[in-house]
Amino acid sequence: MFARWGTCLRVALGDAAARIDHIGSTSVPGLAAKPVIDIQISVASLEATDAFLRPLTEMGLVYRADNPEQTKRYFREPPGQRRTHVHVRQLGSFSEQFPLLFRDYLRCHTAAANEYAAAKKRCAATFRNDRPGYARAKDAFVWDIIRRADAWAQHTGWAPGPSDA
Repeated sequence: MFARWGTCLRVALGDAAARIDHIGSTSVPGLAAKPVIDIQISVASLEATDAFLRPLTEMGLVYRADNPEQTKRYFREPPGQRRTHVHVRQLGSFSEQFPLLFRDYLRCHTAAANEYAAAKKRCAATFRNDRPGYARAKDAFVWDIIRRADAWAQHTGWAPGPSDA
């Protein structure tokens, strides 16, 4: 699913997208995940909305201008299509690097990925009908993993690999 989206996004955005990456749980092979594709598009500036807003909406993606996170611009799948979250973030920002480091750490550390999967399942069982509660409940584990991922990054000199699309 990501490969198809990635190709279409690369064609639509061209050089406006410095990176197009598969992020989130579906980007980690074998990790328990909801059937949601998360895509991160890295751009030079969030203020240059013309560079990405029109091409994304012309693809049918729905811009969520009411998104409360000020460090990204957020889009959803076209109506009737599989759930897809598109996060547009500024290249090199903390909010752009965070999901890449988190993903890469879990890809390289199966035990941590398994711990995360178990925590997600516990939170899902407890907060079955409470999405905000589920997100809050898993936050402590996410921050524990990112702390470990940062130590790993410092030790290995981690930097994001090439863009996925």
